[in-house]
Amino acid sequence: MRLFTAIDISAEVRENLRAFVARLKPLAKLSWSRVENLHITTKFIGEWPEERLDEMKRALANVPTPGEIDISIRGVGWFPDERRPRVFWAGVEVSDSLRALAAATEDATAKLDVPRENRSFSPHLTLGRIREPLRLDALHEALAKIGAREMPAPAAKAGASARDGRTAFHFGAFRATAFFLYLSLGGRYTKLAEFPLSSQN
Repeated sequence: MRLFTAIDISAEVRENLRAFVARLKPLAKLSWSRVENLHITTKFIGEWPEERLDEMKRALANVPTPGEIDISIRGVGWFPDERRPRVFWAGVEVSDSLRALAAATEDATAKLDVPRENRSFSPHLTLGRIREPLRLDALHEALAKIGAREMPAPAAKAGASARDGRTAFHFGAFRATAFFLYLSLGGRYTKLAEFPLSSQN
């Protein structure tokens, strides 16, 4: 089983992203993501034996949570950078609460021998991937027209957004009340468990 934990984005943010992607799709032949699949990953677990699924659920149920989390989706950019674009992303502003949840989840899964991440927590929403060289002139022009200027690649910084620079283009904000354990199989994501973001732990 290929597992990860994530926070769902709100319906309003999802619809804003859907309209944004629909506007850009005709301009470049990226491998565009299905908007219904977008989520904020807090921990990639990877392959996990099905017979130990309940063990993973128990570990995640005991993750200390910071309470409900206010999340803002803002800005766009490229991985690794504009000159060598492979991934087109929308930014997730990283609050102390979101960072704390990711760290607590990392600690809980590490106790089950899940490898720790070797890079700082820096979430994003992958809007599209570039699998072969493409001309992106029309896409860049459209982004400029709608005020979504591009930003540098994410770099998590304490007390700051996970993205250097900001834009006026804002996809929306919402309050997350839970995180989820997901199964990834054949390009589809299935919820296996829900964990409330209350401060009861």
